[in-house]
Amino acid sequence: MVTAFTGRATGSGRTLGHRLPAVALAWVTAYGILRVYWSSGHQPDDLSPIGDDLVAFTGWGSVALCGAAAAVLSVLALTRADRLGRVPRLAVTAAAWATALGLVASGAMLLLDVVGGILPGLGIEFYPFGALSRAAAVGAGIMTGLSARAYTARARTGCASCGRPATAPGPLARTPAWAFGAAYLAVAGCVTRIAAQAAVGFGESPGSKGPSVILFEAGFVLGGSLLPLALVHSFGRAWPRGVPGLAGRRVPRRLVLWPGAAISAGLVVYFGLMLVQMCWERLHGRNPFPPEGGLDLPEAFFWVAVPAYFAWGAGMAVAARAYARRTRTPCASCER
Repeated sequence: MVTAFTGRATGSGRTLGHRLPAVALAWVTAYGILRVYWSSGHQPDDLSPIGDDLVAFTGWGSVALCGAAAAVLSVLALTRADRLGRVPRLAVTAAAWATALGLVASGAMLLLDVVGGILPGLGIEFYPFGALSRAAAVGAGIMTGLSARAYTARARTGCASCGRPATAPGPLARTPAWAFGAAYLAVAGCVTRIAAQAAVGFGESPGSKGPSVILFEAGFVLGGSLLPLALVHSFGRAWPRGVPGLAGRRVPRRLVLWPGAAISAGLVVYFGLMLVQMCWERLHGRNPFPPEGGLDLPEAFFWVAVPAYFAWGAGMAVAARAYARRTRTPCASCER
């Protein structure tokens, strides 16, 4: 039987659930060694527009973060860790999630790397080494979080077949009202962002011509309208009648869930950090976005656009969670 990172199932699911912390530990250790080398005065200069490749944790702070992640992963990789008492287990899990969040937040600019790498015509400068470093940090954070999740699942009594904890909620019988509210919050965030741009003029947006911009704008609109709605409406689970050759067939779960989860995570992390930074700068009497680089936009624009992006991401994250539960197929043992 196969399951993802639970450690209770027999076969490959159980093996993967126990090996993941060791794999994550090796990854974090290798990345930490690179951070030590860079922090010792060997860091390249062309890692990002701001010089540093990471945010939140930079320099020796990033080394400390990798060290903390390695320490907690070392505990999770031990077989004896499953026999810890409730309080130590909670402490280990909390430390794992905290370091995972720190690693993912530090690589927040990966969102720009992805957009700039896929659509170079947008004018977003791409920094290969910086992008690889940020991808490594985010990857380390994701693996650390999955290791914490697997550890929590192993500590519970789970299904012998699929490995899910007995206390885990089952698939949703229908899409709940809160999921609809979250999806429409995401759409409202996208519409608000577009309205903010319309208020200052679309000519003020960098990169105004070319196929890359057309593709970006099409993806922007679809990602802020069709995708959130597909997470809660029936056309996200079965192809509508108007789709030739596919009408009535089941929509592949990954086709909707993976983009929804990835985009929402990128928006929440990147613009969440930006919103915190904006508040910090304003509380100290400074303009968070002083005019520079030929882009002179009023500060009010950012106080509308950035929260709109964050609401978009947060709403879609909640809707994606509901979609994941709604489309999850329980094993025969769970159903009994």
